[in-house]
Amino acid sequence: MHYYSLNKQAPNVSFREATIQGQAPDKGLYFPETIPTVDPLIIKNCNDYTREELAMLVMQPYVGDTIDEKSLFRIVSETIGFDFPLVKVNEQISSLELFHGPTLAFKDVGARFMSRCLGYFSQQATGKVTVLVATSGDTGGAVANGFLGVEGVEVVILYPSGKVSPVQELQLTTCGQNIKALEVSGSFDDCQAMVKDAFMDTDLNKALQLTSANSINVARWLPQQLYYFFAYQQWQDKEQAPVIAVPSGNFGNICAGLLAHISGLPVKHFIAACNVNDAVPEYLRTGNYAAKTAVPTISNAMDVGSPSNFIRIMELFGNKYETIREKISGYTVTDETTRQTIADVYHQYGYILDPHGAVAYHALQEYLSGHPREAGFILETAHPVKFPDTVEAMIGKKIEVPASAQHLFGLEKKSISMKASFADLKEWLLNG
Repeated sequence: MHYYSLNKQAPNVSFREATIQGQAPDKGLYFPETIPTVDPLIIKNCNDYTREELAMLVMQPYVGDTIDEKSLFRIVSETIGFDFPLVKVNEQISSLELFHGPTLAFKDVGARFMSRCLGYFSQQATGKVTVLVATSGDTGGAVANGFLGVEGVEVVILYPSGKVSPVQELQLTTCGQNIKALEVSGSFDDCQAMVKDAFMDTDLNKALQLTSANSINVARWLPQQLYYFFAYQQWQDKEQAPVIAVPSGNFGNICAGLLAHISGLPVKHFIAACNVNDAVPEYLRTGNYAAKTAVPTISNAMDVGSPSNFIRIMELFGNKYETIREKISGYTVTDETTRQTIADVYHQYGYILDPHGAVAYHALQEYLSGHPREAGFILETAHPVKFPDTVEAMIGKKIEVPASAQHLFGLEKKSISMKASFADLKEWLLNG
């Protein structure tokens, strides 16, 4: 498998090169030359396979010969070494819980896979790699945990000051060792712009071997397909493909689901569920795409005004609006509606949603109201404990902190304050 730049001005590369580089020299995102097809018999008999076997079958074509088979099986096994339960909420809607990993968020999958791939490649004398990543919430903690102690890899995480939840901040600022957290006085879009500028800077690229752990990196993006396959293993009515609602910010997650579908996974329809940062739903409604300035919301991980991965979705569908519109619907959900959804679902069904899952739930509920014979599931991308102020106010009780996160509250936050300035970031990276 080779990967090409979506800017089409750079040489094609292997999975190894795409992972280490993160972004192509022409600043485009890497994209697979071909979309592998999963054998229809494997899909039909998916419950005959273990999760590890299924993950290996999905990922091996994308990795090619850059990782030997035994090592890749170890990598995928460690990547998915926790549960992905599909929990029934009511007769039409289920919840794929993606928060059972070490940092209580869906991004554990991509971060664990990428960290282990980079660890494998670093043993092949690639030199020290600096992972530079911007986070709007869960990416930072997942990357910090996934890369902690990985030899030959230094990690620098930029996050917007005051715009991540307390648990999220502790997860990305308390690791130490090879993990550094930069607390930026700005928005996530400011952090992302600083990271993009770093990748385009000649001086930095001469001094450092930079790569990204955001979903622009193929090793972060591609393994997110896996839990869509795991959900289908648990889907009861195989005769009726599910409608899937994905809380969407940078659009890597729903793009991975679309990739899985094009590979052969049965899906009736996708829903891009957004908060008021809704550049893509606006495109899906009108056919006109325009980036927006990010607005802070209670579903903070989705506060992205210019989603990087939308260009990959366009590529998947040949940049044809009508084709995209047939497969994806976009919804805009306000904070007020998000809060009300958390309260309603808890009081009606006893299920606790986090704000991102609540956005997806409302969007799916709206879609199914017009398609009453269909059913589907949401991606519940983070544990509600990460958003205690919002969730506890709506359900009227305290959320119990999972045992895996209780130790965080005894740790000391360690971050480096920084203005939303690329010049300051560059100075720190070169001399910090």
